[in-house]
Amino acid sequence: MNLPDLHTQHLLDCLTRSRLGFALYRLPWTDACYLVLQTSGDIEQLPGIRELNGKRGFVMVPFRLSEEHPLVIIRPDITAYDWPDITKALSSLECADALLTCPNQRACMHPFISEEDAKEQYARAFRRFMAPLQAKQFQKLVLSRSSSRHIPDDFAPLSAFVRACNKYPRMMIYLCHTPASGTWLGSTPEILLSGHGKEWHTVALAGTMPMPDEVMPTEWDRKNCEEQGYVADYIRRITKKFGSKLSEKGPYTARAGQLVHLKTDFYFQLKDTEHIGDLLQELHPTPAICGLPKEEAFRFIGENEGYDRSYYSGFTGWLDTEGHTDLYVNLRCMQIKPGEATLYAGGGILASSEIESEWKETDDKMNTMRSILHSDFISK
Repeated sequence: MNLPDLHTQHLLDCLTRSRLGFALYRLPWTDACYLVLQTSGDIEQLPGIRELNGKRGFVMVPFRLSEEHPLVIIRPDITAYDWPDITKALSSLECADALLTCPNQRACMHPFISEEDAKEQYARAFRRFMAPLQAKQFQKLVLSRSSSRHIPDDFAPLSAFVRACNKYPRMMIYLCHTPASGTWLGSTPEILLSGHGKEWHTVALAGTMPMPDEVMPTEWDRKNCEEQGYVADYIRRITKKFGSKLSEKGPYTARAGQLVHLKTDFYFQLKDTEHIGDLLQELHPTPAICGLPKEEAFRFIGENEGYDRSYYSGFTGWLDTEGHTDLYVNLRCMQIKPGEATLYAGGGILASSEIESEWKETDDKMNTMRSILHSDFISK
């Protein structure tokens, strides 16, 4: 994917500092992106996932809904596909000239914690998670962390979006901004729910290994297989509850950047698309980003993880039950603020987990976003 003309680039970057809400997203194995833009009024905030029933638009859903991190949905006042149409759509904006004169926000250059301190924080959380796992109170827990770094004042979110599109063709890439949620950029391999009409698709994605020297691993250890099995069992039960004619493919090894995961595809017919919010409420959070038993794990993470996940491991994407829906778990993502980018990553923890390998897994996952922060990345 190439960048659009400079005027369009500047407009889209300015939108990330505006009171408008918009999203750019590119689906896997495609080479053009969609624009969804709300041109007036406040961005709608919903009190719960079930309230997505009957809604249409681009959604950002946090891991845990709160006053600080609401569920937001961008109304599609403007939709466009590929740069020529997006450029034409933006040129019709009455506020385009005002956007281009929008000043850069002042960066708050506070110091970030060192790698050594971050690892010690992670180690303390790891010990808190391991105790109930070894006592068999949980089958699985997901432990995540964040890492902030300075970015230059002239950092261009759109350029980073295009770099991600070129580097990660297998993933859904998005750039989303609303005044309520902030600015987020992600490159996620995990479908939460996609489909149209009666034909729908979701996945169980769990287990992680690096892919050195572009060689796809074929052997998976017991820990990764168990983790994937827990997620697949849960997804299977939920799809049977809401759908019919279920079929499966997998588990198989699937690449995501320089990592591979164990993946099982679930295809089913959805009985009632008018209540898709009910299905999403059951799916989110999946055991892939939370744990089992689900409700107990969700509460435990909130009390013991030691930081706020915000929109990381929530879900995002286009919702339209009368057209086509493409919703993805918000993984391999970062929040962009003036002078600062905060990266997020996590991994499934079992009673057999070892801290060094789990820390390295989160670091490997953060490399997905680290690699597109640098403007010297050459596409293709």
